Amino acid sequence: MEWRTMRATRREVIAGAMSVTALGATGASSGQAARRPNFVFILADDLGAFDLSCYGREDYQTPHIDSIARRGMRFDLGYANSSSCAPTRVGLISGRYQNRLLAGSGEGGGYTRGKIGYPGDLPSLPGLFKGAGYRTGLVGKWGIGELPDYGPLKSGYDEFFGLMGGGIDYWSHDFLDPLTPGPRRPDLYEDETPVKVEGYATDLFSDRACDFIRRNADQPFMLSLHYTAPHWPWQTRDERGSPRMTDMHYEGGSPKIYRDMVLPMDHGVGRVLDTLGKHRLDRDTVVIFTSDNGGERFSKMWPLRGGKGELWEGGIRVPLIISWPGRIRGGTVSRQVAVSMDFLPTMAALAGIATDPSYPPDGVDLSPQLFGGPPLDRTLFWMTPGERLAALSYPWKYLRNGALEYLYNLDEDPTEHANFKSRNPAMLADLKARTLAWSQGMQKAMPAVPRTLVDQAEALETPKLPGK
Repeated sequence: MEWRTMRATRREVIAGAMSVTALGATGASSGQAARRPNFVFILADDLGAFDLSCYGREDYQTPHIDSIARRGMRFDLGYANSSSCAPTRVGLISGRYQNRLLAGSGEGGGYTRGKIGYPGDLPSLPGLFKGAGYRTGLVGKWGIGELPDYGPLKSGYDEFFGLMGGGIDYWSHDFLDPLTPGPRRPDLYEDETPVKVEGYATDLFSDRACDFIRRNADQPFMLSLHYTAPHWPWQTRDERGSPRMTDMHYEGGSPKIYRDMVLPMDHGVGRVLDTLGKHRLDRDTVVIFTSDNGGERFSKMWPLRGGKGELWEGGIRVPLIISWPGRIRGGTVSRQVAVSMDFLPTMAALAGIATDPSYPPDGVDLSPQLFGGPPLDRTLFWMTPGERLAALSYPWKYLRNGALEYLYNLDEDPTEHANFKSRNPAMLADLKARTLAWSQGMQKAMPAVPRTLVDQAEALETPKLPGK
């Protein structure tokens, strides 16, 4: 497959910008009200940067997700706001650095339980669209706070079907906390009511997404489809998986099982696209596909270093594809650096919705780049537990891992093994100073999960919990 790097003329850029303005306004040139675009935002869980065939995965094909790229734009420098689940979702829903909030300052989904979560009284991506007259729905994983204090309906979604926590058994729809072993807890909800439904979770989420589109075909809608695939436990449509000590499932999985978890998600995306087509909504709908963090275990990350939980590229680089047939030129490739918190301002701009001036996004509106504008220079920052900090001013990247510091040039060495800090001390000093200044305005990172607990889980030893 050939991909074209976006090079648009000035006339094409202006035409694209005019089309956005016209669609966001209350009337079109004919005097009739223009339909605002629908949005289908699809988020995979733990999908690595190169786990789609359009990004180079070779041992399986993802034709339906690839078709979004054929009809739109593929980003080669897509990033997640964090290297783990819940913090990225805080950045996504707020359009701001997740480190501004306690719920975004930890690791994974465990810290959001109990009294920590995304407050319902804060502005949010679904709340913004609901306030503008859109029908909003979340299907799949919420992961940023539990009832009764937090939940999707409290943050702007009109309806919800999925899990409140960070991950579930794909068949029994319950979970076992890997750090606090105890009885399994059911975690499947219809709005705020626990429900029991038979079926493989990935397929159930695809079914419900298609149903949401059918029921709302006559009004503008914003659908968040947050799959749990291909997050562990390692279970497929045909195999419920071997007995496991915890849901981290270190005694299971394989590249073949990973493939058989990704493919149902790809098939489900195909069904969602077909449903849009059947209702003649495909040209009225912006479709976005990305992942919440880098890959884990069976993902394809090479030549990137690291994976989920780390601030090397393998932990934060993710696939990112956006289509809007007839508006975004098909088959294009962008070198724009983009990150999860950009979706709120970008989607708002495409819909002609103003963001809350009292809660300004840290993300940027990338709609000019979608319509052919040149890449925007920017600097991004990350902070995770374990005294990990990073800054990216492409191609330069500063990384602090505990007491150790690195300076990478991603153009010269995308593997992040050549440390440039002695060769370019001025760049090191600049990025380090900016990173430290940024971090001073953020919440202090919560304590990291002790590495010994992770090592014990992988060795299939009963975790020796602190204080036990």
